[in-house]
Amino acid sequence: AAQHTITFETYIYWSGQIGEQITQALIERARAGVRVHVTIDWLGSVKMDSALLDQMRAAGISLQQYRPLNWYNLDRINNRTHRKLLVIDGRVGFTGGVGIADQWSGHAQDPDHWRDSHFRIEGPAVAQLQAAFNDTWITTTGTSLSGEMYFPSLEPVGDSAAHMFLASPQGGSESMHLMYLMAIAAAQQRIDLAASYFVPDRLLIHALLEARRRGVVIRILVPGEHIDSDTVRLSSRADWGPLLAAGVQISEYQPTMLHVKMLIVDNLLVSVGSTNFDVRSFRLNDAASLNIYDAAFASQMTAG
Repeated sequence: AAQHTITFETYIYWSGQIGEQITQALIERARAGVRVHVTIDWLGSVKMDSALLDQMRAAGISLQQYRPLNWYNLDRINNRTHRKLLVIDGRVGFTGGVGIADQWSGHAQDPDHWRDSHFRIEGPAVAQLQAAFNDTWITTTGTSLSGEMYFPSLEPVGDSAAHMFLASPQGGSESMHLMYLMAIAAAQQRIDLAASYFVPDRLLIHALLEARRRGVVIRILVPGEHIDSDTVRLSSRADWGPLLAAGVQISEYQPTMLHVKMLIVDNLLVSVGSTNFDVRSFRLNDAASLNIYDAAFASQMTAG
């Protein structure tokens, strides 16, 4: 439906039916005169057929691969963009955990189709999603996207207060880590956490244990046997002992890979986006999370 601009940034972009469909949709809009800007992480797109990249560039899409491997950036091979951002005409935004691959084409009906959450946003917070895309675009190209087509005037839509929270090694790698620590420290009643990669450091474990001492109910949902990294699962379980002993409830999602990244605090704050509960997200990756402050929305997310 885009009429003027599309900005799209993702970590995983693989070949397959969904990859082909997204590519053709972007190409169709570019040929219709829409300005299309795409940032794909180089490492996250290693399973992508280069022909798809060639097709997009040939159609006039401004396409960047984030930090391709070169001899001069070997020290930054682990610094990836893990952000998942899509903004249409500067007015409608999407963010969450969904990547571009066939694993996200279903509804968690079997182990080949993952469980995830993604969100459609309108209102002033969309400008912050656009600014998040622009942050990576400037880093990659040295140019900035500006003007009414990218940043139109936006009136409030709905009653939920929200803002986009960014973190990157070059712009303050500890900011997301600190935001999570502060949210946990502020909790008075309940913390619900869905984490596809739950490998907390000592500070986060300490914050969760302190919350339990205050009487905060803590529920953590992680992947079960269906996970794309057995190493992560083993590393995660190594830290469960003190948490379980303190009364933290940890459950494993059984049907398929759980790829959700969501923190719900005191039935008020909901933080969603691309941030995993591990050192890579907090210190190495470019991450983006949308924080929403709305009790009704928090209740809906808790129930879901």
